[in-house]
Amino acid sequence: TNNLAKTACINIVTLNSVAFYIFIMSASLPSSMRKLVVKTLTSNFRKAVEIQTVPLPNPASGHVLVKNHFVGINASDVNFSAGKYDPSKQPPFDAGFEAIGEVVAVGDGVSQSFIGKSVAHLSNGAFSEFQAVAGKSILEIPSMQPQYIPCLVSGMTAKLALQESGNLKPNEKVLVTAASGGTGQFAVQLAKLAGCHVIGTCSSDKKVNFLKSIGCDHAINISTENLGQVLKEHYPHGVDVVYESVGGETYETCVNRLAVKGRLIVIGYISGYQQPMGVATTTSARGAAALPVKMLMKSSSVTGFFLFHYANQWKSAFQELSDLYVAGKLTCMVDDGSSERKGGFRGIDDVTDAVDYLYSRKSVGKIVVNLASSGSKL
Repeated sequence: TNNLAKTACINIVTLNSVAFYIFIMSASLPSSMRKLVVKTLTSNFRKAVEIQTVPLPNPASGHVLVKNHFVGINASDVNFSAGKYDPSKQPPFDAGFEAIGEVVAVGDGVSQSFIGKSVAHLSNGAFSEFQAVAGKSILEIPSMQPQYIPCLVSGMTAKLALQESGNLKPNEKVLVTAASGGTGQFAVQLAKLAGCHVIGTCSSDKKVNFLKSIGCDHAINISTENLGQVLKEHYPHGVDVVYESVGGETYETCVNRLAVKGRLIVIGYISGYQQPMGVATTTSARGAAALPVKMLMKSSSVTGFFLFHYANQWKSAFQELSDLYVAGKLTCMVDDGSSERKGGFRGIDDVTDAVDYLYSRKSVGKIVVNLASSGSKL
């Protein structure tokens, strides 16, 4: 009887503590928030968006309210703002699609135990101080480290693209373009973990050093070296797998340097993202017309990969990447822009600068913006 009474008292104290915490959390929440909204369709991200102050949303049934602490910057943010992925979607609509933060409120049907948890989520409208997210979509993380941001869009794209389309085999030669970027860094490391010889392209000696530090066997600085000539000299029989995100001449070079039975995975074409819709990203229509012959003569293939077609695998992929990071087997390099300004990118106001920074080709790793507080620009 005494034990039952003690247990009951402990449960009451626990419930009271949880209720008190929820009360404190709700009492500290603001009545409004700021977010980035696409107001006009254009690939010029700065012109496409505006900051709006709106009422703080109440989480609907099955949803949670997340206070976003860090958001990720992606090359494809400009594709969303230009309407290239979904032409039927017309402004205004919210921008951004990945963040990590803290659950500060829950809707009906969601356990109160989620309040206070650190979570990651992949959902439209992430460039926002607070965001209502479906409870079934949140991914719990051990701590509020920005290094979990790269495991979302960038890491999952690399993992699932190589898994579903790469069919990697030990000792194969894998070429990763834009290898020092947010997703490239994962493709390099995952290919190494699969026992492959990895070649990576980048645009500076600083990035060459970074690629070597994460296990890249051959880093090619395309600012000083000709990609086609280097591949022809060092890999005369071609490369087995290409993880391609640049497009244009780089894409054509990669197609030409595929080995017999080679696989090229197109995960993006950043060289054409800031171009208007309909503008060709290859330098030669004749080269495009020759593609079927090139594929035929090598029994090779070109496959497109778009992460949002693999939503049913997100949770497992994210968990595997997180586990590798926690185990010290995976580097999740983040770039907060501190090399550009004191304090780095902080607050909603700095998101547009962070997008510009990505396209400046100066960044190394995944660009993140800290929404926890705003910083002053220098």
